[in-house]
Amino acid sequence: MRAAIRDAAVRLATRIGYENAGTVEFLYDAATHEFFFLEMNTRIQVEHPVTELITGIDLVQEQFRIAAGEPLRFGQDDVVFRGHAVECRVTAEVAAEGFRPNAGRITRWEPPAGPNVRVDTHCFPGYLVPMYYDSLLAKLVVYGSTREEAVQRMRRALQRFRVEGIDTTVDVLGFLVGRPEFRSGAVTTHLIANVLGEFTPTRR
Repeated sequence: MRAAIRDAAVRLATRIGYENAGTVEFLYDAATHEFFFLEMNTRIQVEHPVTELITGIDLVQEQFRIAAGEPLRFGQDDVVFRGHAVECRVTAEVAAEGFRPNAGRITRWEPPAGPNVRVDTHCFPGYLVPMYYDSLLAKLVVYGSTREEAVQRMRRALQRFRVEGIDTTVDVLGFLVGRPEFRSGAVTTHLIANVLGEFTPTRR
């Protein structure tokens, strides 16, 4: 199924003569074992660190090389998946209120650190989160040799992530990553709606 999805994405990009980084997204129906085209994002994706961690390919560097007219340095057969990576997008939102955006000043900002833990962010203590832009505060990405190892590392990283002054999605992400549905990979587009009622915020 993965090969079929990948081949469909390649056919789409080939037909339109597409160059540089892009992500073709599909929805998969577990009941019928069919997949359906959703959209194509003609840019680098916010999830690109996941691909970089499990393939060892720096996608941003390759973008610059292609934009400069240089050829792609690898073929599809050179792309090998090693291990597992999980990314969480930490946003300034109130999960219990329909993920309402939440502007304000960050008074405490202590992201996790350690081996195989990566945090891409622009935030710091005293940073004023504006109401005019995207609510993304940080991308928290972890790597593990197995999916379970990566999930457990993400759970620990979220537990160590300290933000005060505004509401963020740190707690609800920890809740979702700990769900058996997520741990087993049985995630659907209904997951949040189905389980959010069980979530209890623990800090502000």
